[in-house]
Amino acid sequence: MAESDRTPEVGRWAREYGHLLNQSGLERESVVNEALKPAVGARSGLFSLAQCLEQPSLLLSQVGIEYPDNAGPRAVRAYISVLQQDLALSVIAPLTLRLFRDGHAPLPDAKRIFLAPADHPKQTVSRWFQLPGGEGVDEERFVRSAGALTAEWYPVFRRQLGVSPGAYWSSTGLGLGAPFSAVWNRVDPQALCQLAQGWLEQFQNDANQFIGWIPAVFGEQATAIPQRKGCCLKYLLPEGGYCGTCGVHRKERLAALTPQKQTTTPGQWQPGR
Repeated sequence: MAESDRTPEVGRWAREYGHLLNQSGLERESVVNEALKPAVGARSGLFSLAQCLEQPSLLLSQVGIEYPDNAGPRAVRAYISVLQQDLALSVIAPLTLRLFRDGHAPLPDAKRIFLAPADHPKQTVSRWFQLPGGEGVDEERFVRSAGALTAEWYPVFRRQLGVSPGAYWSSTGLGLGAPFSAVWNRVDPQALCQLAQGWLEQFQNDANQFIGWIPAVFGEQATAIPQRKGCCLKYLLPEGGYCGTCGVHRKERLAALTPQKQTTTPGQWQPGR
């Protein structure tokens, strides 16, 4: 019996995702479980995302404390941009993965999302977390509500915190596309790109405009990658660098990622980054 017949509780997109995985001998629940990071214990939070949205100076002040030797406004903007990417990858991505596995998941809730203290200086990854619990919603409501919520958060990140449209929406798109990133090199690239792009189009926000899923050849392996059309600016930080989806090198990468030029430059892509 097909997986889509065994799990009628999941939504249309999760069923199509499961069917795509089945064609490559993969099982949806196992793949998602592998992609989800193990749950951590109790964590403390400096402030919630809701507080940050109401008072953006909280995040600006925190960056000043953690990054006192910054090189000015541009570096602060880059630091916040990378923290916003972490919000997408540490909160939105696991919720989307749970939705594809279980057919329901809590929505990203600004009142339940917190910025954790840094474990080491200048840490920008695994900082945001959402408290366990919350009402689980089905795929249709998740798409409708998550799209609206990320659109509501955008003006503060753009106007008060200086995150560019390309950075904000491409990072958000990576979070919403997490199930597809989990199998970027394990299923048919053309089918994966088509399904992933169609999924992003459902959210009625601008994420789809700043992420383009494209087939790519790395070495001799056909893969699919989400190419950002905006940059998170991580390369501006002393401890940063260029990620494999970096918008700075988008044109160069698109020219290089052809069957005739099998190369991984500039930067080997890693799922979720």
